[in-house]
Amino acid sequence: MKVSIITVVYNGIDLLPGTMQSVFDQTYSNIEYLIIDGNSKDGTQELIKKHEAKITQWISEPDKGLYDAMNKGIKMATGDFLWFMNAGDKIYEKDTLEKMVSAYTPETDVLFGEVMLVNEKREHLGTRTEVTTQKLPKDLNWQSLKHGMCVCHQAFLPKREIAPLYALDNLSADIEWVIRCLKKSRKITATNLILAEYLAGGLSKKRHKEGLKGRYTILQKYYGFVPNLWNHCVIIVRALFHKLERRGKTHY
Repeated sequence: MKVSIITVVYNGIDLLPGTMQSVFDQTYSNIEYLIIDGNSKDGTQELIKKHEAKITQWISEPDKGLYDAMNKGIKMATGDFLWFMNAGDKIYEKDTLEKMVSAYTPETDVLFGEVMLVNEKREHLGTRTEVTTQKLPKDLNWQSLKHGMCVCHQAFLPKREIAPLYALDNLSADIEWVIRCLKKSRKITATNLILAEYLAGGLSKKRHKEGLKGRYTILQKYYGFVPNLWNHCVIIVRALFHKLERRGKTHY
């Protein structure tokens, strides 16, 4: 089983070293490592060149944004499974991939797990289930996402053959990508592992309102107009209760 690990980066000279090292340190050897750089001007390209003996393939060229760069990674990949580990994120432990692969069966089309949220100081904030409203289900399926992104991108590995390209016109294209992968899946396997450190933030978090609008459009597309209205009432109430429950504690 070959895993294609894809790192998208743009001017990430401070973030990329840790991400790369977490890939290089893996005890599992059947890895294809791809880096997609958006024509960085801060020394990122020079950093990649220093380590290119450990990198299967990399490119550096202008792109149309995050999802365009991720699409380039999908098109370049030749592995059985895809794993996006973008600049700033890290694989959780040196033997994470080795442990994860042990959960695989021939029928498995998706492997998934948990992430540990970290801040810019790499301090652990708690797992995504602990500090956000989104709780990772034990039995993940495409209906699980009707209340939002319940599985983190950095802990979601679909088979390459079922993975579509990302839409370029929606900040929340990641949730549609996950839904489409899950709808095509025969077997969705929980690894019961923390798979990655996820650097809190991200494009949709920084452009929060636009991201919410995009998410609403996608969820209506897959779950219907009236159910989506109800589901978003649940999302709002859940968020309010979460803030009350986490008052004085870390929440995201």
